[in-house]
Amino acid sequence: MRQSSLVVVANRLPIDDSTAPDGACEWRRRPGGLVTALHSLLRQAPATWVGWAGGTGPAPTLPDVDGVRMHTVPLTVDDLRDHYEGFANATLWPLYHDAVEQPEHHRRWWEAYQRINQRFAAATADVAETGAVVWVQDYHLQLVPGLLRALRPDLRIGFFLHVAFPPPELFMQLPRRAELLRGILGADLVGFQRAQAAHNFAQLAVRVLGLPATDRQIVVDDRVVRIGSFPVSIDSAEMAALANRADVADRANRLRRDLGSPEQVILSVDRMDYTKGIEQRLKAYSELISDGHVKVRDTVLVQVAVPSRERVGQYQILRERVEREVGRINGEFGRVGEPAIHYLTRPFDRAELAALYRVADVMAVTPLRDGMNLVAKEYVAARVDDTGALLLSEFAGAGAELSQAYLVNPHDLEGLKQGLLAALRARPDHVRKRMRAMRAHLRKHDIHAWARSYLAALDDNGSLLSRLGTTR
Repeated sequence: MRQSSLVVVANRLPIDDSTAPDGACEWRRRPGGLVTALHSLLRQAPATWVGWAGGTGPAPTLPDVDGVRMHTVPLTVDDLRDHYEGFANATLWPLYHDAVEQPEHHRRWWEAYQRINQRFAAATADVAETGAVVWVQDYHLQLVPGLLRALRPDLRIGFFLHVAFPPPELFMQLPRRAELLRGILGADLVGFQRAQAAHNFAQLAVRVLGLPATDRQIVVDDRVVRIGSFPVSIDSAEMAALANRADVADRANRLRRDLGSPEQVILSVDRMDYTKGIEQRLKAYSELISDGHVKVRDTVLVQVAVPSRERVGQYQILRERVEREVGRINGEFGRVGEPAIHYLTRPFDRAELAALYRVADVMAVTPLRDGMNLVAKEYVAARVDDTGALLLSEFAGAGAELSQAYLVNPHDLEGLKQGLLAALRARPDHVRKRMRAMRAHLRKHDIHAWARSYLAALDDNGSLLSRLGTTR
């Protein structure tokens, strides 16, 4: 079995669910997210990605994609129900997002979570060469660092949490809180999106496990586990180049005509998730129309809501509520050929997304809680003419970096309405000044800077950094 000096471990493999007739696979890249963040890095050096291929039953054998080896971990129907839909997305996900929905706790789910984490750890141990760097990703696999350390103490193990990490008062609700903390602390470096998350984690290490800890390190037995914030980013140069393509510009012009050539277009691109604030955003927009501040003929809202976790009951209920509200708003305020909201649920490829970003005069990114939200960064990178206003939630990690956005509290309906109006009515010179500042920040703090800062902290001798080309 071929082994790798860099192994990325994540719940999903970064590929499409189907292969082309010639057997080729392509990267599965959706708005924001892990695959978008890591895609450009892993193509630069031989690496292995360990993850689930998306189906149930035996693990398929998949070809390499851009030189990255795909190592599949199998999941059964029961595994999918109890580990992925259950403990990961009905227990941890809501808890980590301020308990916007009530987390559920079932012993069967926890048993499945342990079993699948053990399976991922064993698969990783098989493919990692001696002394390899292993980078474990996100909340689905929080036990893997500890399990992997027991199997392969020679490895250099990093763990990065892409979502928010809750305050101690919420995390303490978990029946298996100590086991989860010990699992994460199997890593040499634990990375979070924000400094507050690292602080929360350190507090829990003291409170739950009685370990000596600061906001920078935690002592575990005879080891020092370093912790810190490493805000994830995007390949801003790639997105800018894509948005600048002639075919993308032409597509953007056609889209605007298809929308009725309105004076202003508001865009939102989300997964269908209760943390994204979709319902609050729709309500704010409908009230602006009702109050006469926004006229449908002049302004349209394009809401892209890509379905996710469709077998989880909370998500099914959310989709029904959103679609009912879109129907109500269009029925009340729309006209023949002039809907108030253009509602789309299909995924878009990268070029289509770039065209949408170019069309949007205002990008509304207003989650109730989000670890980072890379869609906000993609929008900024795509605004190659320095136009466009970003309406951004204070509770998205991106809000701490993109301070020139129109920051709002999405829980405050009146504040959300005022923020949207401010973005719509902003003077062009003010919009350009804000966008230029955000684009300058993003060029400096792109995906390569993120990888460089994280891997420099994890990789003592810097050999991996040089191979990935992130030393520049």
